[in-house]
Amino acid sequence: MVLESPPPKLMCKKVNKVSNVSCFNASNVDSIPEGRCVMDEARLLMYRLGVVFICLLHMVTLQAERFTVTGLVGPVLAPFGTVLELSCQLSPPQNAQHMEIRWFRTHYTQPIHQYENGKDLFGEIIPKYVERTELLKDAIGEGRVTLRIFNVNPDDDGQYHCFFKDGKFYEEHITEVKVIAGSSRIQILVHPPTTKGVIVECHSEGWFPRPHLEWRDSRGEIVPAESKSYSRDENKLFNMKMTLLLRDKSLRNITCCLWNPLLGQEESTSIVLPDDIFSWNTIWWMIVTAILIMMVLFVITHSCKLRSMEVFASDAQFDLDAMWLNDITIILSMLIVFAVMLIFFLYFILRGKCRGEGGEIK
Repeated sequence: MVLESPPPKLMCKKVNKVSNVSCFNASNVDSIPEGRCVMDEARLLMYRLGVVFICLLHMVTLQAERFTVTGLVGPVLAPFGTVLELSCQLSPPQNAQHMEIRWFRTHYTQPIHQYENGKDLFGEIIPKYVERTELLKDAIGEGRVTLRIFNVNPDDDGQYHCFFKDGKFYEEHITEVKVIAGSSRIQILVHPPTTKGVIVECHSEGWFPRPHLEWRDSRGEIVPAESKSYSRDENKLFNMKMTLLLRDKSLRNITCCLWNPLLGQEESTSIVLPDDIFSWNTIWWMIVTAILIMMVLFVITHSCKLRSMEVFASDAQFDLDAMWLNDITIILSMLIVFAVMLIFFLYFILRGKCRGEGGEIK
């Protein structure tokens, strides 16, 4: 706003001590009547009050042009593969068509959507968001816009900045987004029994964020897992694996539990193992016993054959062969006994070691 130049400055001097006042202009020293001097002073006062009023009005107008940005209060949960919509609003409501509107994740210079000069710009958009975003501008005249993101995936998890800029003044609002994905497909695999026990595995795919896993018995109490591991698929979802070593049939009823920490969503699958699967100990005893019996029968059979051959033959060469064969049989028998004892020794050592191991979670 252009202001008028102020009137000429008036100067007054006192003529006498009573009431005579002589006024003169700074550029014209001719005397001016006393009434005219009073009127000019009143006009100067009104002018100064007007200037002050205009300045205050201008300051109020500038203050009214300022704004804040409001939006969704996070965290906003976004299921995997769905469409996510994030809205933000100018307060007080005002037309934002002439403003710069920008959505970005962490850096202002790396937008995921940009609106400027009344149109969408795509030159600076992050490649993974090209053709995946849309700015809804139906209510932009009231200062409200909505960012739409298609096909939500784990990379979309995090903060989103809604940025408005009008001239040199700008404000923003930050919204936290949490991508979620869960699966009800849980598979339990039972491996063949070994000398250590029965190994049970739990598998589940398609989780985000990474879920918690645990084994529970029939009473709902937590059973320490032997190991826990995970991998990520092409969609960056978590595939989980958990194993458990069962050494006796007291844990034949076992449950695999997974839950999402954000939703509190829990999925579980139970399995009841048959009693005969824990007969691995008896089976090993039977195998070792059968081997021992077969070796003893082998020794006895060869001894009987030697005795029968001694009855029907008596030449010196045969006696020498029989003695040699008898010695070999005794040596073989001793080796067999030693091998059986070694097998038993190793078996009990391995069994004791397996029982002494705790259920450490890896």
